[in-house]
Amino acid sequence: MLAMRDFRGKLMLPRQAVWRPGAAKWHAHVNAVHVSAPMADWLRNRGSLTARLMARCQQFRVQRLSQETAMCLDDEYAAIGLARRAKVHEREVLLCCDGQAMIYGHTVVPLTASATQWPLFHALGEKSLGSTLFNDPQVIRGKLSFARLHANHPLMRRLIGVQPQASAWGSLPARRSLFWRKGGCLLVTEIFLPGVLALALE
Repeated sequence: MLAMRDFRGKLMLPRQAVWRPGAAKWHAHVNAVHVSAPMADWLRNRGSLTARLMARCQQFRVQRLSQETAMCLDDEYAAIGLARRAKVHEREVLLCCDGQAMIYGHTVVPLTASATQWPLFHALGEKSLGSTLFNDPQVIRGKLSFARLHANHPLMRRLIGVQPQASAWGSLPARRSLFWRKGGCLLVTEIFLPGVLALALE
């Protein structure tokens, strides 16, 4: 388990989660997921992913797949400080460049979060969450962690549901990190599709 710090810089030890088949094993270093150097550069970059994608295409779009109250995943609850799986606010999107999906994004927010902590979350629609986070000086980002998600992972199953070709890829690299604002946290997980490697800087 990774040790994280809260918005005050205080050490926060994640709760111990029970690993179950289909849950991802998250790592502190990108080398653990065995990707090419160009993909590793995408994964470990801490800047705005939205801004990076926009700079590499003519038309950028956020396609919202869902935004609802749902059960968090087996490998999520401990990261957001819950004792067990519970209902959370959940948002899922595809980030697309020139009509092609590049990133599958999955965000969970504890139900205890207040509108003061995340005032724009429920009104995002097809706007980019990343643009909101990176333009807010009150938001603090935690450390990145990395995993390779296989076809039996719940997020991969959801991705395959909207991008059937993903079933042929076997597994895909992903990263996640906590964001903090006024004491509230949200967890953002991003799965990187192979097409991102073909994007050239405009």
